Amino acid sequence: MKKATLVMPVLNEIDGLKLIMPRIKPEWIDQIICIDGNSTDGTLDFIKEHNYGLIPERIPGLRNAVNELYKMVKNDIIITFSPDGNCIPELIPELIKKMEEGYDMVIASRYYKGAKSEDDSLVTKFGNWLFPALINLFHGGHYTDIMSIYRAYKKELLVDLDLGGDSGYIFPEKLLNLPMGWEPLLTIRAAKRKLKITDIPGDEPARIVGKSKLRPFKHGLAHMIQVFTEIFVWR
Repeated sequence: MKKATLVMPVLNEIDGLKLIMPRIKPEWIDQIICIDGNSTDGTLDFIKEHNYGLIPERIPGLRNAVNELYKMVKNDIIITFSPDGNCIPELIPELIKKMEEGYDMVIASRYYKGAKSEDDSLVTKFGNWLFPALINLFHGGHYTDIMSIYRAYKKELLVDLDLGGDSGYIFPEKLLNLPMGWEPLLTIRAAKRKLKITDIPGDEPARIVGKSKLRPFKHGLAHMIQVFTEIFVWR
């Protein structure tokens, strides 16, 4: 089995790190990189103690770390992961196995083949239905879940889909004063490029610790802008 690089956005995640990280086996993952949003609770000490790679979030917004991340990743496969309990570590081998079959991206879908999210509210559940429908309609996707952070994809997509550039983010970020991540844009542009994409069922347990950083209405509007502007601005 190929090994992958695990990429984790972290902000005061010390309790989750202590509970979740011992479940990740070294035969699956031989590089871990954390993108830290200025943690103050001991998260940084944990990262240094375990010799994880560290990218400080110098400019708010995970997408601003993409170019630095690309330089640090040593494996062909990236898995983005949250240590707050929402992602089940034991699904990592299945994600990698699917990537070995030749897929460009594999999503641990919360809505595929009976999988479910225990962290959904009525608002997020509606959004998680709406956005796959829109991307499938306007960009030719076949998605069941586009918001999930938990996914594996080829490292080269960070560059090939220009996820470190400004074009897909600058308008919604300025309009809403909202730093953004790169997963929704990755999902849109992968569909536009007709890449080989599949899902595996992946339940989302309720988070063990911490609070969601998601701002449903602002993030929802930002991603809606991306869905429609991407019809015109990127080929």
